[in-house]
Amino acid sequence: MADGSASYNQCPPGGQEGVARLAHVLGKPVIPLDITHGHERVRPVAVIDEAYCIGCTLCIQACPVDAILGAPKQMHAILPDLCTGCDLCVAPCPVDCISMVEVTHGKTGWDAWTQQQADQARRQFHFRQDRLKREKQENDDRLAAKAAAKLKTISAEPALAPEEVQAQERKKAIIAAAIERARLKKLENDNLAKPEEKK
Repeated sequence: MADGSASYNQCPPGGQEGVARLAHVLGKPVIPLDITHGHERVRPVAVIDEAYCIGCTLCIQACPVDAILGAPKQMHAILPDLCTGCDLCVAPCPVDCISMVEVTHGKTGWDAWTQQQADQARRQFHFRQDRLKREKQENDDRLAAKAAAKLKTISAEPALAPEEVQAQERKKAIIAAAIERARLKKLENDNLAKPEEKK
C-alpha cells in the first residue's frame, strides 16, 4: 500500500470495516473488499483430529504464529488462543486431519477480533520471524566453525605428494570460499536488520 503496488481493499480478515478504516486514514473513498484475496468470514480456529495425526510436522512449519505444538512422529496440538485461523496449516497436512472450526459466532472481519487478539497475533508473528532468523544464523555460524576447523585440520596434515597437495589446495579453496560466503551473508543480514532496529 505504501508504494502504491497494493490497494487498501485486499485484507479479508479486516473485512469491509477494515477497508473503511484504511480509506479514512488514507483520505480515500470507501470501496468494496476485493474478494480475489478472499472473503470476509467468521474467524475460525484450527483443530487437529488426534486419531489421524501422523506427526509429520508440516503444519508446524506452515504456521506463521507458532500456534501448533508437536514433534516428529508425535501427535500435534493446536493452541487455540494463539491460532489466527489463517488456514495455512490445512493444505500441507498429508492425512487431512486439520479442520477449521468457527469461534466468533456470526462476527466477521474486523468484528471477529479484539484489539488484544490482534496485538497478540502480531507479536507471535514477529516472534516466529525473529526465532527463524536466529536459528538460521546459529546454523550458519555452526557450519562456518565446522568448515574453519576442517581447514585447520587439513593445514596441519603432513607433507603430501604433489597431486595430493593440489587436491588439498582445492579443498582449502572450497572451504575458504564457503567461509567467505557465510561471512558476507552474515554481514548482509546484519545490514538488513539495522533499519528494522531503528524503527
